[in-house]
Amino acid sequence: MIRNAMTVDVEDWFQVAAFFDHISRRDWATLEYRAERNTDRVLEVFSRHGVIGTFFVLGWVAERSPELIRRIHAAGHEVACHGMSHEFVYRQSPDVFREETRRSKRIIEDAIGAQVTGYRASTYSITRQALWALDILVDEGFQYDSSIFPVRHPQYGIPGASREPGIMSTPNGRSIVEFPLSTAKFGPVELPVAGGGYFRILPYWLTTAGLRSLNQREGRPFIFYFHPWEIDPGQPRVEHAKLSSRLRHYTNLSICEARLIRLLGDFQFTTVRDVLEGRGLLRRTSVAA
Repeated sequence: MIRNAMTVDVEDWFQVAAFFDHISRRDWATLEYRAERNTDRVLEVFSRHGVIGTFFVLGWVAERSPELIRRIHAAGHEVACHGMSHEFVYRQSPDVFREETRRSKRIIEDAIGAQVTGYRASTYSITRQALWALDILVDEGFQYDSSIFPVRHPQYGIPGASREPGIMSTPNGRSIVEFPLSTAKFGPVELPVAGGGYFRILPYWLTTAGLRSLNQREGRPFIFYFHPWEIDPGQPRVEHAKLSSRLRHYTNLSICEARLIRLLGDFQFTTVRDVLEGRGLLRRTSVAA
């Protein structure tokens, strides 16, 4: 059975893109902080089902909860970087992106005492207009990225990008390993099946049919993601947000953990780095898992 990459984007309920227009970053520290308890719950679920994965940690969370990051690392999971402020990359200047990326990487590495080699952008926001960020990732010592979603979406995506993990050329002619978010083909239709809101909103059978087709028909691993807040139906409600944002964020929170547990039994999972090493895309090392 093919081993797939299980990933967790460690951020809190008030940091999501759906609420960017309603919650200021200046107010983050004043809001109910639930990322630590929810991530500990994820660790419990993974431990109970014998799963290890990759945790892409927001620098803001790592700075506030270094002991949590150490618990993730101590449990045998790979710890990777999710940036600092959860801003869209294409809204940042290269200088700001570099400073934030360097800072978040340093905070996480100081917490776990190990090198961080993987990166995922906020809301998959390395788009065609922000491919310059890949060169900065190489500069800062990252060996792989998982930020490119080969779909068309108002906030992210590179339609037509490769659907398979592989070596990607940067604008300056260097290279980085890219593990794009998974999509599956259903005849002429290509659907995102990598997790998150798609996992909560689409029928479970449809998501898993797509994931099985990647493993069985295409013979390759998929990458799956979710956020700790997605298994927290008791989180505060942002009632003044747009209806579309509230639907996207709150739909099926109450059943997401049960779906996740079912998924862990239906497929085999490991870290991003393990998958990439197994495909010969990264050199085997004990640094990051």
